[in-house]
Amino acid sequence: MTSQSLFLDKIKQSLCPPGNGVFTVNTAKERKAQLHQALYGQTENIESIWAESLNKLADSSAAVILGIASDCGGGILRGANWGPLFVRSTLLNQHPNLNVFDMGDVRVIPHLLHDKYLNEPTIANCRKALYQDKDSNLAVSPLTITEDVLHDFYAQFPAKGIFGIGGDHSISYPLTKTYLQAKKKQGKRAAIIHFDAHTDLLVERLGIDLCFGSWCTHILDDLHEKNHLIQIGIRSSGRPKEHWESTFGVKQHWAHEIRENGVAPIIANILAQLEEQAIDELYVSFDIDAIDEAYASATGTPEPDGLTPNEAMDILKALAAQYPITGADMMEIAPFTDSSGRGASSSETTLKVGGEISAFLLKEMAKN
Repeated sequence: MTSQSLFLDKIKQSLCPPGNGVFTVNTAKERKAQLHQALYGQTENIESIWAESLNKLADSSAAVILGIASDCGGGILRGANWGPLFVRSTLLNQHPNLNVFDMGDVRVIPHLLHDKYLNEPTIANCRKALYQDKDSNLAVSPLTITEDVLHDFYAQFPAKGIFGIGGDHSISYPLTKTYLQAKKKQGKRAAIIHFDAHTDLLVERLGIDLCFGSWCTHILDDLHEKNHLIQIGIRSSGRPKEHWESTFGVKQHWAHEIRENGVAPIIANILAQLEEQAIDELYVSFDIDAIDEAYASATGTPEPDGLTPNEAMDILKALAAQYPITGADMMEIAPFTDSSGRGASSSETTLKVGGEISAFLLKEMAKN
């Protein structure tokens, strides 16, 4: 078999049709059917139709979508595992003309995070459940599956980019790690533009080193320079900005700076840094809680005093005008979560904002 055939065989086993990453019988069954109808024109034989569609991946010039329906790496309010299904539906309904190729969802066992936390008997049992083969060499946890698949993806298709839909923010660990390692092999200097209310710079949380609050810490060595991680919208932190920048070497732009000074100085600062450090390409990791809770409260940790959607879009448009965005993700949309008391409107508003930002990022990726 060729290397491309081996890769296709791997993803047909490790992934599943879009929207199916959450193993469920009845919950959101109608929404899954609606997604499959919109994507494939029918709701029957979806597994085989999806598998056949993957054979067209090599010839596609579109931005590639990958859903990772896991919230095992979160820890406040759960529910971000439904993000991939709902964000896709929002994109299809509100932005139907996007040039995208949907590679599907990672097969997620919801109790698992990363294979390194599992013993061999558990891995064998999970391989039997996922692949009907306890002696398979395939990964079984969502972070490990994502990293394994994307290492091969970038090796096969170095000019393609992935738009990841989560899920909690731990998922950005394998998404950005594989992206950065691939760009280094290509001789390109890439920066991570990270929108978030939180720094995600813990070393560990309750003894777990890979989670929604620590993923940034564990990709720093994959950057050319640590300040190529540029964080925007930070406002919920037990430490001041100076601590994070001096300890980890990252660059931060807190939400209060934008409120006090406007977006123009922030944009100018970021563009000056990117130019000075000869950055070639950008990856945008977007936690929806970077947006003020008035616009995005259907998430695990909504925070006040955040960015408005217009402020976020102004920053993204300014960056995209100067630099190619070749990878991105949208994280932490939890459509069934309502900590605001607004009911269904909370989910609708959050998905509308998340959909608009996602659509912009996908359009930019399709240009490159």
